[in-house]
Amino acid sequence: MKERRTARKTASLAGQLLLAHPVLRDPHFKRTVVLLSVHNADGAMGVVLNRPLDRQLGELNSEFALGPLAGVPVYAGGPVEPQQLVIVSWQWLEAESAFQLHFGIEPDKAAELVGSPGVTLRAFLGYAGWSKGQLENEMKHDTWLTATVEGDVLGKTDGVGLWRQILGSIDPELKLLAGEPDDPTVN
Repeated sequence: MKERRTARKTASLAGQLLLAHPVLRDPHFKRTVVLLSVHNADGAMGVVLNRPLDRQLGELNSEFALGPLAGVPVYAGGPVEPQQLVIVSWQWLEAESAFQLHFGIEPDKAAELVGSPGVTLRAFLGYAGWSKGQLENEMKHDTWLTATVEGDVLGKTDGVGLWRQILGSIDPELKLLAGEPDDPTVN
């Protein structure tokens, strides 16, 4: 993975990962990996990838209980509109070395993707959002690191382990920082 610590004003980070810097203590984003779906002059939007709720869509909503989406895992997507359901799919296209992302897809379209080889489907409650210039300002203060999505990195690990794995691939020093305990007295 390649790191980009700052974003140019014209460069979009859509389709990339935001990684919370190890010193970020905001409980909404501490140790998170955010997949950005939108990043433009008006702001940014994405979902937190590594906060599984240990529930499936069929358990969450009876409309999905008997359908093809019943087994789709549900994640806490972010602090904005935490009751809103956002369905996301992605796929690493090996031949093109490209990451294909579908964000906010309709349930009917998502149902068509169930069982498709190499396609990951997830449901998120809520999303992460930044107003105009907010993300750029946070990045100037080293709150976030960025990484591109390569290979099946998003399918190997979940939870905080995903955050640690990607940070460690960026820089050994970040890997060390990511392993620090919340309470330094237990070190």
